Amino acid sequence: MSDDTKPEDDFESPPETDAPADPVAALSAENAALKDQALRAIAEMDNLRKRQAREVAETRQYAIAGFARDMLTATDNLARALSALSEEERTAAEGTLKTLIDGVELTEREMQRLLQKHGIEKIAAKGEKFDPHMHQAMFELEAGDGVADGTVVEVVQDGYAIGERVLRPAFVGVARRRKGADPAPAEGVDKTV
Repeated sequence: MSDDTKPEDDFESPPETDAPADPVAALSAENAALKDQALRAIAEMDNLRKRQAREVAETRQYAIAGFARDMLTATDNLARALSALSEEERTAAEGTLKTLIDGVELTEREMQRLLQKHGIEKIAAKGEKFDPHMHQAMFELEAGDGVADGTVVEVVQDGYAIGERVLRPAFVGVARRRKGADPAPAEGVDKTV
């Protein structure tokens, strides 16, 4: 009786296989993986370069937004000063008053030109359909004949945009239908029957 044998001795370990079966296939697989990594890195760098160029362009375009908002206030004040005078008072003005009026007009026109030069445009409002992204409703007016519900009928203060961004919405009065009134016909629809 041989009790000297241990159960571990009965177990045979599998043969060791460290070497790949086909070294060419292993190198081809590694080559393909490295090529894939390189292509992904190139694509990521290209995307990063495009994103950075887009951010630089947007920064250039919108960098003056804060300054432009401040300039809009000054431009509005010049326009208000000019609107305080009637047309008759402007034409009847003489001497120093005439010079002052001309100077304010020239300054207001120059400020409008400079705003446009830097891509700051007035937002179209009067006669347009109310757009809450571009207009801020200040009040509602009863719509007259032929005016569709929700149409901007009066502009209290012009709005401005730079590129696709609104610097300041236009403050507007919006038309609404009287209760029981026929709605205005849609464009291109003939109501005659």
